[in-house]
Amino acid sequence: MAQLQVKTMAQWASEGKTPEYLYWVGCMGSYDDRAKKITRAFVKLLQEAGVEFGVLGDEESCSGDPAKRAGNEFLFQMQAMTNIEIMNGYGVKKIITTCPHCYNTFKNEYPELGGRYEVIHHSELLENLLAQGKIKVKETDFIKKNFTYHDPCYLGRGNDQYEAPRNTIKLSGIEIREMPHHRENAVCCGAGGAQMFKEAEPQKEEIFVYRTREALQTEPDVIITACAFCNTMITDGIKHFNKEQEVKVLDLAEIIADNLAEDEQN
Repeated sequence: MAQLQVKTMAQWASEGKTPEYLYWVGCMGSYDDRAKKITRAFVKLLQEAGVEFGVLGDEESCSGDPAKRAGNEFLFQMQAMTNIEIMNGYGVKKIITTCPHCYNTFKNEYPELGGRYEVIHHSELLENLLAQGKIKVKETDFIKKNFTYHDPCYLGRGNDQYEAPRNTIKLSGIEIREMPHHRENAVCCGAGGAQMFKEAEPQKEEIFVYRTREALQTEPDVIITACAFCNTMITDGIKHFNKEQEVKVLDLAEIIADNLAEDEQN
């Protein structure tokens, strides 16, 4: 993918403008090599659709989610207050994020600290862009493959958002085979609650192995995720079952970006 040029909020401000959205990239999307591909794919889609957005760049810090989940309320509030001061300084009203962890934190925990924003997960925005025809997916052999979808905890059970990802998938021309546990009964990938940053507790098998086994029961060519943490955990599960050559783990944004009908863009 060619180098993408993205304006920072500081650059927008220097022009005396405020974009409609702040894209909060998040720690995974900024530093994890695999998650960077999701970030690039989503940025490509935003630019194709003509969406006005900016990023904080060097001014972006952690949302505070890991500290909050690990029980360090003091650190969380320090991180949150710093972020709120910066975002309010730029007049941010709407935040898009590809990370359900950040999404949940901004939506449910920032308001009481003075950070009141309209928070949008990328699946919600992609659903709208596809429905409006601002981005279109061409019919390819790839989208005819077998797909299943994993519900992220902080998007689904945490915020009752099950339809936007599925509608986005459907609008992309893809049909999914649901796992035995899905929607309200979905099983965690194993990374939620800051679990990604600690050793697994003693148990019969790790949760990411259990969840990946469920996904493989649908005989997928592709497991769709809507969270970089889930992507990492399910990918580890695919490696555990030695299925790397047979099954791909891809984010919603990657699937759409790789199958854009670019010649039909508005």
